[in-house]
Amino acid sequence: PDDERRGRAVTVWLLEQAALAGHTALDAPALTAALAQRAVPDPDAAVQSALAEGDALVFQDALDTAPPAQEEGAEESEERPVRVLIGLERYALAEESLADGLARVMNSVPKTDGSADGWEQTAASATRSAAELIRAVAGHGLVLHTGGHASQAEVAALLHAARGLGLRGWAATHTPSGRDDCTAQMARYDLSAGPSGDAGDGPVTGVATVAGLLSGAEGPGRDAEGAFDLDLLVVLDAPQLDVETAAMLAESLPDGARLVLSGDPGVLWSAGPGRVFADLLAARVCPQVASRTPDPGPVGELVSGVGIGELNQVEAPGKEVVIVPVRDAGEAVHRTVQLVADSVPRAIGIPAEQTQVITPGHGGAVGTRALNSALKERLNPGPGRFGGFDPGDRVAHSPTPGRTTVGHVVKADADGLHLECSGLPVVVPKERVEQSVRHGWALTAHQAVGLRWPAAVVVLPGDAAAALTRPWVYTAFGRAERHLSVVHGVEQALQRAVAEVPQKPRTTRLPALLKAQVPAAG
Repeated sequence: PDDERRGRAVTVWLLEQAALAGHTALDAPALTAALAQRAVPDPDAAVQSALAEGDALVFQDALDTAPPAQEEGAEESEERPVRVLIGLERYALAEESLADGLARVMNSVPKTDGSADGWEQTAASATRSAAELIRAVAGHGLVLHTGGHASQAEVAALLHAARGLGLRGWAATHTPSGRDDCTAQMARYDLSAGPSGDAGDGPVTGVATVAGLLSGAEGPGRDAEGAFDLDLLVVLDAPQLDVETAAMLAESLPDGARLVLSGDPGVLWSAGPGRVFADLLAARVCPQVASRTPDPGPVGELVSGVGIGELNQVEAPGKEVVIVPVRDAGEAVHRTVQLVADSVPRAIGIPAEQTQVITPGHGGAVGTRALNSALKERLNPGPGRFGGFDPGDRVAHSPTPGRTTVGHVVKADADGLHLECSGLPVVVPKERVEQSVRHGWALTAHQAVGLRWPAAVVVLPGDAAAALTRPWVYTAFGRAERHLSVVHGVEQALQRAVAEVPQKPRTTRLPALLKAQVPAAG
């Protein structure tokens, strides 16, 4: 236990575990306390050894708390207090690169194709929220746009305005289905959208996935200097941005390009380390435009209330919101299968293939594994001869950690498991199936972020009470477009979570880095 190498290894392991939980660094006291809990006899020496070997890096970020004012004639106050953080080089460099990239975007002069009068004329003809967004983007390199799913209409209006002024504007989503949703919004303005953009000689406008944009498989491509060949980039579902992805996007923007980060601040944060969107909102280094376009219907009303900490009863004359109380795990599974296979199709008219089950975790008596087993038996029974899967099975495919696409099994052969995800063929090699493919009738809320279905059945078994937070409930309920059923077995824990339990905090350095880069912020 007192081997110096063990102390270094446990230090690095703790920082890796912290990254999986969303932190980009750890407070030094928290790290040494965790080392002590794992029988490292001299935690401070273990940290110093890891720093000396280059396994971790140390940072000193100034605290916001200003020192007390000194009386006249007294000696100057001591230096401003600092916060000592320990982090892995990978995430430290990404966060610093992101801060540099965002500062460059904010400080570079936006491309001025079209006069200020042109921007104003376009804004004057838009709806109120869209007009605010257009005016903010007209004069600033970086703009934050907050709102629910319905606010995507304002993004479409912005891209329409940019195109009218001769700018090449692109939107980027995190999932193929999100890309399809945004494409539908843009169709209102007859904007060419998708991986190929315009076919003519005019400015290119379209929608790509973030992964496709970065890889070059989608989007406008890159210019001679390696930057995106565009003038305006709007990233939708911005809370899903982790520091590494956000840094790559910021680094890839050409000088003079505008960046808009758009998303719902109430949803769960990114799967990867960081809380980029929340940090930027808190830092107040750029304009923030809040959408006034509410998500429609009783589901939208319910979700809006959850966002401000209120679990309200809503009028649902068309059974748009249904609460199904259950007493135990067995009843929760039974009622969930009944809702998906029978009640929702019969009473609401939404077929089972358009209904998504969402539950807090994978394990347990009412986790995704148990629910998927029960739903497969009812909806697509079969021997599971292809690694547990049969043609027609609904699946969740995670090509990379934290990224989930939904689809169904087509077939299997020597090449692997053939899927169709968001209308696109996907072949998963046999050796990757166990790692990256799960049955997908039931998902966790983290897997479902950025996706929406006509109907959702949110399952809250009794043992899930401790896992519930306001953002979890907000995210899960918000996946439903027309109908939401809640299989409710947590009694008062649901209301308590909505009213009192915020998102779990993450330790990040982005606010301090931005403050150093943009001293006039706020």
